[in-house]
Amino acid sequence: MQITILGKSPSWPDAGGACSGYLVETANTKLLVDCGSGVFGKLRERIDYAEIDAIVISHFHGDHCLDLMPYAYALTYSPRWSTENPAPRPKLFVPVGGGEALCNIAATFGPGETIVDAFDVSEYGPGEPVQAGDFALRFCLVPHYVPTFAISITAAGEEGRFTFGADCAPNRELVDFADRSDLLLIESTLRVAGDGEPRGHLTATEAGEHGRAAKVGRLVLTHIPDELDQELSVAQASEAFGAGVELASEGAVFHC
Repeated sequence: MQITILGKSPSWPDAGGACSGYLVETANTKLLVDCGSGVFGKLRERIDYAEIDAIVISHFHGDHCLDLMPYAYALTYSPRWSTENPAPRPKLFVPVGGGEALCNIAATFGPGETIVDAFDVSEYGPGEPVQAGDFALRFCLVPHYVPTFAISITAAGEEGRFTFGADCAPNRELVDFADRSDLLLIESTLRVAGDGEPRGHLTATEAGEHGRAAKVGRLVLTHIPDELDQELSVAQASEAFGAGVELASEGAVFHC
Protein backbone atom coordinates (compact mmCIF):
# COMPACT_ATOMS: atom_id res chain seq x y z
CA MET A 1 0.00 0.00 0.00
CA GLN A 2 1.03 3.60 -0.56
CA ILE A 3 0.60 6.31 2.08
CA THR A 4 0.74 9.99 1.14
CA ILE A 5 0.93 12.72 3.77
CA LEU A 6 -1.67 15.34 2.87
CA GLY A 7 -1.47 17.20 6.18
CA LYS A 8 0.50 16.63 9.37
CA SER A 9 -0.14 19.77 11.45
CA PRO A 10 -1.52 19.74 14.98
CA SER A 11 -4.62 21.74 15.94
CA TRP A 12 -3.35 24.84 14.13
CA PRO A 13 -2.05 24.43 10.56
CA ASP A 14 1.55 25.00 9.63
CA ALA A 15 2.13 28.01 7.36
CA GLY A 16 0.65 26.88 4.03
CA GLY A 17 -0.11 23.48 5.52
CA ALA A 18 -3.02 21.32 6.58
CA CYS A 19 -4.00 19.34 9.64
CA SER A 20 -4.32 15.57 9.92
CA GLY A 21 -5.00 13.78 6.62
CA TYR A 22 -3.42 10.72 4.99
CA LEU A 23 -4.21 9.15 1.64
CA VAL A 24 -3.80 5.36 1.66
CA GLU A 25 -3.99 3.56 -1.69
CA THR A 26 -3.82 0.25 -3.45
CA ALA A 27 -4.39 -0.23 -7.16
CA ASN A 28 -8.11 -0.69 -6.45
CA THR A 29 -8.98 1.34 -3.33
CA LYS A 30 -8.40 4.88 -2.11
CA LEU A 31 -8.88 5.52 1.61
CA LEU A 32 -8.63 8.89 3.37
CA VAL A 33 -7.56 8.65 7.00
CA ASP A 34 -8.77 11.78 8.84
CA CYS A 35 -9.97 14.94 7.11
CA GLY A 36 -8.78 17.85 9.22
CA SER A 37 -8.63 21.55 8.40
CA GLY A 38 -7.10 22.17 4.96
CA VAL A 39 -6.98 18.51 3.95
CA PHE A 40 -9.71 18.63 1.29
CA GLY A 41 -7.75 21.18 -0.75
CA LYS A 42 -4.56 19.14 -0.40
CA LEU A 43 -6.45 16.04 -1.54
CA ARG A 44 -7.72 17.87 -4.62
CA GLU A 45 -4.16 18.82 -5.56
CA ARG A 46 -3.40 15.10 -5.93
CA ILE A 47 -6.53 13.27 -7.06
CA ASP A 48 -10.16 13.82 -7.95
CA TYR A 49 -12.08 13.74 -4.67
CA ALA A 50 -14.73 11.61 -6.40
CA GLU A 51 -12.17 8.78 -6.53
CA ILE A 52 -12.11 8.33 -2.75
CA ASP A 53 -13.80 5.06 -1.81
CA ALA A 54 -13.87 5.55 1.95
CA ILE A 55 -12.89 7.91 4.76
CA VAL A 56 -12.14 6.97 8.35
CA ILE A 57 -12.08 9.51 11.19
CA SER A 58 -10.00 8.77 14.29
CA HIS A 59 -11.79 11.25 16.58
CA PHE A 60 -13.90 14.39 16.63
CA HIS A 61 -11.41 17.19 17.09
CA GLY A 62 -11.44 19.85 14.39
CA ASP A 63 -7.92 19.16 13.17
CA HIS A 64 -9.03 15.62 12.31
CA CYS A 65 -12.53 16.08 10.88
CA LEU A 66 -13.53 19.67 10.00
CA ASP A 67 -12.86 19.39 6.26
CA LEU A 68 -15.69 16.88 6.02
CA MET A 69 -17.78 20.04 5.75
CA PRO A 70 -16.32 21.37 2.45
CA TYR A 71 -16.04 17.80 1.19
CA ALA A 72 -19.79 17.38 1.76
CA TYR A 73 -20.48 20.72 0.06
CA ALA A 74 -18.53 19.55 -3.00
CA LEU A 75 -20.48 16.29 -3.18
CA THR A 76 -23.76 18.20 -2.77
CA TYR A 77 -23.42 21.44 -4.69
CA SER A 78 -20.71 21.06 -7.34
CA PRO A 79 -22.02 21.86 -10.84
CA ARG A 80 -20.36 18.70 -12.15
CA TRP A 81 -23.19 16.61 -10.65
CA SER A 82 -26.58 16.09 -12.29
CA THR A 83 -29.40 13.59 -12.45
CA GLU A 84 -27.52 11.84 -15.23
CA ASN A 85 -24.20 12.09 -13.38
CA PRO A 86 -24.92 11.89 -9.62
CA ALA A 87 -22.24 12.45 -7.01
CA PRO A 88 -20.62 9.41 -5.45
CA ARG A 89 -21.37 8.69 -1.79
CA PRO A 90 -18.11 7.54 -0.20
CA LYS A 91 -18.21 5.38 2.90
CA LEU A 92 -17.48 7.36 6.06
CA PHE A 93 -16.44 5.43 9.16
CA VAL A 94 -16.69 7.36 12.44
CA PRO A 95 -16.47 6.43 16.13
CA VAL A 96 -19.63 5.35 17.94
CA GLY A 97 -21.91 8.37 18.36
CA GLY A 98 -20.32 9.99 15.33
CA GLY A 99 -23.54 10.30 13.35
CA GLU A 100 -24.93 12.70 15.92
CA ALA A 101 -21.61 14.56 16.09
CA LEU A 102 -21.62 15.04 12.31
CA CYS A 103 -25.12 16.51 12.47
CA ASN A 104 -24.06 18.88 15.25
CA ILE A 105 -21.05 20.06 13.23
CA ALA A 106 -23.11 20.63 10.10
CA ALA A 107 -25.89 22.39 12.00
CA THR A 108 -23.42 25.11 13.01
CA PHE A 109 -23.18 26.14 9.35
CA GLY A 110 -26.58 25.14 7.91
CA PRO A 111 -28.70 22.00 7.55
CA GLY A 112 -27.69 19.38 10.09
CA GLU A 113 -27.95 16.56 7.55
CA THR A 114 -25.38 18.01 5.14
CA ILE A 115 -22.58 15.56 5.99
CA VAL A 116 -24.65 12.44 6.69
CA ASP A 117 -26.54 12.92 3.42
CA ALA A 118 -23.34 13.30 1.40
CA PHE A 119 -21.60 10.20 2.76
CA ASP A 120 -22.53 6.61 3.56
CA VAL A 121 -21.95 6.84 7.32
CA SER A 122 -21.14 3.86 9.55
CA GLU A 123 -20.07 3.91 13.18
CA TYR A 124 -17.30 1.72 14.60
CA GLY A 125 -16.04 0.82 18.05
CA PRO A 126 -13.08 -1.03 19.57
CA GLY A 127 -12.88 -4.62 18.45
CA GLU A 128 -15.18 -3.98 15.48
CA PRO A 129 -13.16 -4.48 12.26
CA VAL A 130 -14.50 -2.97 9.05
CA GLN A 131 -13.78 -3.56 5.39
CA ALA A 132 -13.20 -0.72 2.93
CA GLY A 133 -12.47 -2.13 -0.51
CA ASP A 134 -9.06 -3.79 -0.36
CA PHE A 135 -8.48 -2.55 3.19
CA ALA A 136 -9.23 -4.24 6.49
CA LEU A 137 -9.35 -1.75 9.37
CA ARG A 138 -9.10 -2.47 13.09
CA PHE A 139 -9.43 0.02 15.94
CA CYS A 140 -7.97 0.53 19.40
CA LEU A 141 -9.15 3.09 21.94
CA VAL A 142 -6.25 5.31 23.08
CA PRO A 143 -6.19 7.98 25.82
CA HIS A 144 -6.99 11.49 24.59
CA TYR A 145 -9.43 14.25 25.56
CA VAL A 146 -12.32 12.73 23.57
CA PRO A 147 -12.90 9.11 22.47
CA THR A 148 -10.04 8.47 20.05
CA PHE A 149 -9.00 5.41 18.08
CA ALA A 150 -5.69 4.23 16.70
CA ILE A 151 -6.23 2.50 13.36
CA SER A 152 -4.51 -0.58 11.90
CA ILE A 153 -4.72 -1.05 8.13
CA THR A 154 -3.87 -4.06 6.04
CA ALA A 155 -4.52 -4.63 2.34
CA ALA A 156 -5.78 -7.79 0.66
CA GLY A 157 -2.99 -9.73 -0.97
CA GLU A 158 -0.27 -7.68 0.73
CA GLU A 159 1.81 -8.46 3.80
CA GLY A 160 2.42 -4.91 5.12
CA ARG A 161 0.60 -3.47 8.14
CA PHE A 162 0.23 0.27 8.67
CA THR A 163 -0.79 1.64 12.07
CA PHE A 164 -1.88 5.21 12.70
CA GLY A 165 -1.60 6.16 16.37
CA ALA A 166 -4.02 9.11 16.17
CA ASP A 167 -3.68 11.56 19.11
CA CYS A 168 -2.77 10.04 22.45
CA ALA A 169 -1.05 10.31 25.79
CA PRO A 170 1.60 7.74 26.70
CA ASN A 171 -0.14 4.37 26.80
CA ARG A 172 0.41 0.65 26.63
CA GLU A 173 -2.65 0.07 24.47
CA LEU A 174 -1.01 1.57 21.39
CA VAL A 175 2.19 -0.41 21.96
CA ASP A 176 0.26 -3.69 22.03
CA PHE A 177 -1.98 -2.71 19.12
CA ALA A 178 0.92 -1.62 16.89
CA ASP A 179 3.06 -4.64 17.78
CA ARG A 180 5.44 -5.42 14.90
CA SER A 181 3.66 -3.11 12.46
CA ASP A 182 5.69 -2.43 9.34
CA LEU A 183 5.04 1.30 9.71
CA LEU A 184 3.75 3.26 12.70
CA LEU A 185 2.67 6.85 12.10
CA ILE A 186 2.76 8.41 15.54
CA GLU A 187 2.10 11.87 16.92
CA SER A 188 4.89 14.01 18.39
CA THR A 189 3.10 17.19 19.43
CA LEU A 190 4.92 18.33 22.55
CA ARG A 191 8.30 19.90 23.19
CA VAL A 192 8.31 18.63 26.76
CA ALA A 193 6.06 16.23 28.65
CA GLY A 194 3.13 17.70 30.54
CA ASP A 195 0.35 19.30 28.51
CA GLY A 196 -1.90 19.28 31.55
CA GLU A 197 -3.63 16.49 33.40
CA PRO A 198 -4.89 14.21 32.11
CA ARG A 199 -2.29 13.99 29.35
CA GLY A 200 -3.38 14.03 25.73
CA HIS A 201 -0.21 14.07 23.60
CA LEU A 202 3.34 12.72 23.21
CA THR A 203 6.81 14.20 23.03
CA ALA A 204 9.27 13.02 20.37
CA THR A 205 11.11 10.92 22.95
CA GLU A 206 7.86 9.28 24.04
CA ALA A 207 6.96 8.60 20.40
CA GLY A 208 10.30 6.85 19.95
CA GLU A 209 9.79 4.83 23.12
CA HIS A 210 6.39 3.65 21.88
CA GLY A 211 7.85 2.59 18.55
CA ARG A 212 10.68 0.70 20.20
CA ALA A 213 8.37 -1.08 22.65
CA ALA A 214 6.08 -2.08 19.76
CA LYS A 215 9.05 -3.38 17.73
CA VAL A 216 7.80 -1.63 14.59
CA GLY A 217 9.75 -1.68 11.34
CA ARG A 218 9.59 2.05 10.60
CA LEU A 219 8.55 4.98 12.76
CA VAL A 220 7.23 8.21 11.25
CA LEU A 221 6.48 11.33 13.31
CA THR A 222 3.40 13.44 12.62
CA HIS A 223 1.20 16.09 14.30
CA ILE A 224 4.26 18.30 14.87
CA PRO A 225 3.90 22.11 14.72
CA ASP A 226 6.31 23.89 12.41
CA GLU A 227 7.20 26.07 15.40
CA LEU A 228 9.01 23.12 16.97
CA ASP A 229 12.55 22.22 15.95
CA GLN A 230 11.82 19.37 13.54
CA GLU A 231 15.41 18.13 13.37
CA LEU A 232 15.62 18.00 17.16
CA SER A 233 12.32 16.07 17.35
CA VAL A 234 13.62 13.50 14.86
CA ALA A 235 16.91 13.19 16.77
CA GLN A 236 15.15 12.73 20.11
CA ALA A 237 12.74 10.14 18.69
CA SER A 238 15.56 8.30 16.90
CA GLU A 239 17.59 8.02 20.10
CA ALA A 240 14.61 6.58 21.98
CA PHE A 241 13.63 4.29 19.09
CA GLY A 242 17.15 2.97 18.64
CA ALA A 243 17.14 3.57 14.88
CA GLY A 244 16.45 6.31 12.36
CA VAL A 245 13.02 7.95 12.54
CA GLU A 246 11.34 9.74 9.64
CA LEU A 247 9.22 12.88 9.49
CA ALA A 248 5.75 13.05 7.93
CA SER A 249 6.32 16.14 5.81
CA GLU A 250 3.45 17.15 3.53
CA GLY A 251 3.64 15.38 0.19
CA ALA A 252 5.90 12.62 1.53
CA VAL A 253 5.06 9.13 0.28
CA PHE A 254 5.65 5.91 2.18
CA HIS A 255 5.14 2.30 1.15
CA CYS A 256 4.16 -0.50 3.44
